Amino acid sequence: MDPIVQTRSGAVRGVADGVVSSFKGIPFAGPLTGPARFQAPTEPESWDGTRDAVRFSASPPQGSLFPGMPSAWRPDEGDDFLSVNVWTPDSGGNGLPVMVWIYGGAYLVGTARQPEYDGANLARAGVVVVTFNYRVGLEGFGWLPGAPANRAFLDQLAALRWVQENIAGFGGDPDNVTIFGESAGGTSVAALTASDAGRGLFRRAIGQSIAHGFLSENRVRRTTERIAAALGVPATLDGFAQVPSEAVHAVQMAPGEITPFGPVVDGDLLAGLPWHNLRAEVDLVAGFNHDEFTLFVAGQDLSGADPAATADAVGLPAGAVAEYRAAHPGITDADLHVLILSDRTFRLPSLWSAQNHPGRSWCYELTWRSPAFGGILRSCHALDVPLTFGNYTGPLAEMLLGNPAPPEAETLSKEIRKAWISFATTGDPGWPEYDKDHRITRIWDVPVSVTSDPIAASRRIWEAAA
Repeated sequence: MDPIVQTRSGAVRGVADGVVSSFKGIPFAGPLTGPARFQAPTEPESWDGTRDAVRFSASPPQGSLFPGMPSAWRPDEGDDFLSVNVWTPDSGGNGLPVMVWIYGGAYLVGTARQPEYDGANLARAGVVVVTFNYRVGLEGFGWLPGAPANRAFLDQLAALRWVQENIAGFGGDPDNVTIFGESAGGTSVAALTASDAGRGLFRRAIGQSIAHGFLSENRVRRTTERIAAALGVPATLDGFAQVPSEAVHAVQMAPGEITPFGPVVDGDLLAGLPWHNLRAEVDLVAGFNHDEFTLFVAGQDLSGADPAATADAVGLPAGAVAEYRAAHPGITDADLHVLILSDRTFRLPSLWSAQNHPGRSWCYELTWRSPAFGGILRSCHALDVPLTFGNYTGPLAEMLLGNPAPPEAETLSKEIRKAWISFATTGDPGWPEYDKDHRITRIWDVPVSVTSDPIAASRRIWEAAA
């Protein structure tokens, strides 16, 4: 018999597979119709009877991040996309740990219905898994007069409040919630862990590839003005209300940028860079991939890479390049270019989050290399996503791992899933806490290991430049 759970908005009917029950497309907020498109999320609408929760909702409005990859959104899907999905091993039980996933996508794309985010493998190990949609692009992160900043984070907070109010009905413990996410999602994890607005909504956090790129209000205002000019409308709520989402998403990108958006340091929800303001009561795992930036330069001709120019562009002093070369004898200009950008964009923000956390924290580095595309991606950005969920089908997983995925991927995935589930359950991922005396770091490879201060040279270069 398919399970039925009563939520605050009404009853939902899921699907049972004998071990795990899944519930999909449950609204955690109201539809973003008309003026609501750029406003804070509202309470979900209630319904009578039992609602089928067997299909994912629409995705948030978005374009495509990589050429050739189709958009996850169709304009005819509607505006009722702020929804959660739940996988539970025991919807009739109680007190199970809860893991809430926040997807990445450079603040431009993302959907909880992406096949790599299916929570069944994790749920089979005894946790309740929740995924949800939040707004991306200008709707989620753009500045508009009369609209709240960081609307994407307001969506995330609304989803976490839904978890607090409803997850017990799915067998979960609202007092034992772990949020986890990667890239923009990992950065969201750090931001929510630093924000007072997240207080009381979760107990633990896992930030995978926490990113640099927190923006001032002036910076995001200029981006909005650029997009408005491209559309030929005023940079106002009324101006953008006239334009369909697909037109907005078609002109958001600027040449040379991975993304024009990011979390806004608004002095309200975000008081500053999260690695300076993390709340001590939230246990934190933070980590990074060894070759983060190879994903973004794959296929580019880097024969003319100039590490001195790269260092200057990210704010490092002239002597930093010599220090990098001394620490990495024989490194090519192309690889040094990639290393500097990996450090600045993901590796150091993730390390700083573990290092500066005033409470309990752990650090990891993924060094296992993907064999896809002849190995050129190495241990690239987002490689940890299919390993986290143990899902190897889907466009991202197949691009990063190949099809079929190598047996080592499943070996490593089991280790990562075991650690994340242990952390969510007990607060211990299975290796020593991070501290400035020992800097013990889990190395995700086959086999797994621990080491001390694996990116010491990069850490010292950036600390000296601070």
